Formats: sequence, C-alpha cells, structure tokens
Amino acid sequence: MISPTALFKSILPRTLLGRSLLIIVSPLILLQIISVWVFFDRHWDTVSTRLARGLAGDIAATMVLMRENPGAEGREAAFKFSERHFRIRATFKEKAILKKPGPQPSPSQLERVLRKALEDRTKLPFAIDDETMDRDVIIDIQLPDGVLHMIAPRKRLFTSTTYLFVALMAGSSMILFAVAMLFMRNQIRPIRRLAMAADALGKGRDVATFRLQGATEVRQAATAFNRMRERLQRQITQRTEMLAGVSHDLRTPLTRMKLQLAMLGDTSGVSELKADVAEMERMVEGYLAFARGEGSEAVTRINLRDLLEDVVAAARRAGNLVDFTAEADLTVSVRKEGLRRCIANLVSNAAQYGTRAVVTGVRKPDAIELTVDDDGPGIPEDKFETVFRPFSRLDQSRNVETGGVGLGLTIARDVVHAHGGEIKLGRAPLGGLRVLIRLPL
Repeated sequence: MISPTALFKSILPRTLLGRSLLIIVSPLILLQIISVWVFFDRHWDTVSTRLARGLAGDIAATMVLMRENPGAEGREAAFKFSERHFRIRATFKEKAILKKPGPQPSPSQLERVLRKALEDRTKLPFAIDDETMDRDVIIDIQLPDGVLHMIAPRKRLFTSTTYLFVALMAGSSMILFAVAMLFMRNQIRPIRRLAMAADALGKGRDVATFRLQGATEVRQAATAFNRMRERLQRQITQRTEMLAGVSHDLRTPLTRMKLQLAMLGDTSGVSELKADVAEMERMVEGYLAFARGEGSEAVTRINLRDLLEDVVAAARRAGNLVDFTAEADLTVSVRKEGLRRCIANLVSNAAQYGTRAVVTGVRKPDAIELTVDDDGPGIPEDKFETVFRPFSRLDQSRNVETGGVGLGLTIARDVVHAHGGEIKLGRAPLGGLRVLIRLPL
C-alpha cells in the first residue's frame, strides 16, 4: 500500500522549474480563492441585496400608484408608468386567488434575498416562479380584489460585474503565470548548462570555462565548478608528467646496465641479471603506458566499430584467435588512442591467458557496451576488485612468467573512468573472464 507521503511526492513535479512554478502558483491560487470568497461573501451579497430591494421597491411603487388611481384606467396608467420607468411588465387578474404552493426545493441565495425584500415592502402574500429565474423574474402578488402578475427582466437582479471580476482574476493570473514562467526559465537555464558541463567533465570531455550567469548562488556554483575543473586538470597533468619523467629517467641506468651485462659475456649470474633488467624494462614500459592513459588527448567523435576492427586485426596478425561481432553504428565521443590502448590491452590479455577471445560491441539506448571474453582460467569473483589495483597480479589465475607488471587492468579502468564509463568483470560464456565496458553516449 502506497503511503500518503509517497503518493504526495509522486504527484509533485520533479524538475526545479516545475517546483519553482508550484511555489509561485500555489500562493497565487490561494490568493485568488480568498479574493473570490471575499467577493461573493461581501460584494456579491451586498449588490444582490440592493438589487432585490430596488426591484421590490419598484413593485411597491407600482402598487401604490394602483391604490391612488383606482379603476381600470388608473391601473393601466400605473402599468404603463411601471413598464416605462421600472422596466416591469404588469397585468392584473381580477378576483383571482394565488394557488397554495406545493413542496418547494431549497431556494437559492438570490431568491431568499428577493423574498425578504418583498416581505418587507409589500406585506402581502406572493409567489415567485423559480423555474424562469434564468430568463425573467415572475412574481404574483395577492391583492384584495385579484392577483397582480409582474414580469421583470433578469438583469434587474444580476450584475455583469461578477463575470468581469472572474475574467479579470483569471486573465491577471494567466499573465502573472506567464511572466513568472519566463523569468524562472531564464533562472533555470544557467543551472541546466552547469549540469551539462559537469556531466561532460565526468565523461572526460573537454569543457570550456563556464560563463557566469544567473543569480548569485548560481554564479557561486559556476565559480566553484571552474575551480574544480582547473584543479582536476592540474592534478592529472602533474601526475602524468611525474610518471613520464620517472619512467624516462629510469631508462638511462637500465641502458647502462644492459651494456655492462653484454660486455660481461656468459659468466655466472649474468643471465639472471639480464632477466631482472628485462623485467625492469617491462615495468618502465608499463609506467609509461599508465602515464599516457592520463594524458591530455583531445576528444573526438568516432565509430568504435572501426577502432575494434583495427584492434582485432592487429591481434590476429600476432597469431591470436579472436572472434569479432559488432553493430554498424557505435558512434561516440572518446579519446581514440587512449581507448585503443585500453581495448588492445584487454584483447591481448584474453588471447594470452586463453586459446580464444571474443570481442563484441552493442549499442544501448544510453550507452555503448563492449565485451571481451576468453576461455582462460578466469579470476575468482572475490578478486574482481583486487586486480584493478596498481601492480596487482594473481598467481593463481595468471602465469607470473608470462604476465605483466600488474598495471593492465588499472590502465583500462582509468581510461574507461576518464570517459565517464564503467568497467566490470564477470564469468564469460566460454568459461574464462569477461570484461564489460560501458561508455555513455
């Protein structure tokens, strides 16, 4: 069962623009309701009472003229005077008697006001035809010698100010709502642009300095975003330069060591030293690859299918068995060379630790998914997170003699994360390891 709080939250708008307009419109609607209530409770009641009293007074004046001018001619003169000045048509039914009214429905407020006014002015029995109130006001009054039948136009009891007031309130509300919506859209636009810039930065794309716009709070957020972007870029640049510099400096002593070992010939212990130097060279190359993964390569829009075909072709030329399937359109904005190194590293690992690799590319509504499967020994599930750590190697699942320095998956994750994507490990249908990469569109 849905709680009232959850139901209320589901009804509320989710966007900032919708909620801001709700905050503005709610008091406006409340104000309109209060104004209408005050109008109908005060103004409408006062106007209706005065109009009803005016009609009752004109009817009483017509009756006075009839008493002062007895006879048929005097009665006709009174009726003509009433129609000309009061706009009330009157006829007289001699010796007629009002019918006793049957059960009547609850009278309207206007009818109650008119009945009260007639009782005060005429002091005689009367009947009001409530079925014709929407067209004319028909009143029958019992006189000593007959029934006075009077017909007054409906506008004698109704005023057009009611409709004008409602139209004015509705019109002003629509104008105020339109103005509020226009101003709120202008205030929300910088927030949307800031959100888009933050999303692009999270996907590793180049983001120009965000132009300060909008209210003071939005400008403060934009200023903080620009400073954060600059700090991130500075940190990445410093890290890249440091790793590249350290790796480059290590090559000089390694080269000297290789020359000295070559001059020693095949003496005892030289082969072990050569193996150590070769291992150190592989480590230096790993450092450089790691540094290049953090570089400042420009983002370009490419079709990943072409890039995957190049990587698979290179792996096949190296003598590896690699199957490849991908959709025709895998267009996305990426750092091409960085992603190439990432995928090539994964394909190389799959081919190295298994006899067969399978590379697939699928386009989803919000992302592109790349998978690299192999039929090797795989990785235990409890070690999925461990292998992403720098310099981490699993002896149980990877051959140490043929393995790298433990930076392959670290570089792959850094490249994918730099694109705002995610990389996951799992069990492949072939029985080995599956690496799943999701790149946002």
